[in-house]
Amino acid sequence: MYKNIISDVGENQSREGLLKTPVRAAKAMQYLTQGYDLNPAEILKSAMFKEDYSQMVIVKDIEVYSLCEHHLLPFFGKVHIAYIPNGHIVGLSKLPRVVDAFARRLQVQERLTNEIRDCIQDTLNPMGVAVVMECSHLCMQMRGVQKQNSVTTTSAFTGEFLKETTRAEFISLISSVLH
Repeated sequence: MYKNIISDVGENQSREGLLKTPVRAAKAMQYLTQGYDLNPAEILKSAMFKEDYSQMVIVKDIEVYSLCEHHLLPFFGKVHIAYIPNGHIVGLSKLPRVVDAFARRLQVQERLTNEIRDCIQDTLNPMGVAVVMECSHLCMQMRGVQKQNSVTTTSAFTGEFLKETTRAEFISLISSVLH
């Protein structure tokens, strides 16, 4: 397939720099879509702990890289996640792993935001989940409208984060620099 693409754009597929490109591109695509082989709920379950803690837990500025399912071009940015435990906490590294498990699939940002939220809500059963994602989309920057500085923000909330005061605290905390 990649060999045909190289030929179709008018390149010489026998040129030295392109000889191994089809294999490299196939391996890259396998890596970029390895999320289909991962079970995000199982990732969370592997580090769930009973704990009597019921205040907001936030992991912010999680790097995210994904492929737009419409153009197969990257979108990337940051994800901010919060949850309010309801008897269980999760190992903090598991939240970025859940992000990667869903992001390493062909995606749209809106669905990705909801999938992360729903996985955390369904698996941990917290009092609420908040996810905010801010991404740049190369399908908007390299082609089409070609707007270099545009950022797309999506959000998804459950439970306590549907209340304005809780949501406002979350937004304030992810917007501030505390360290």
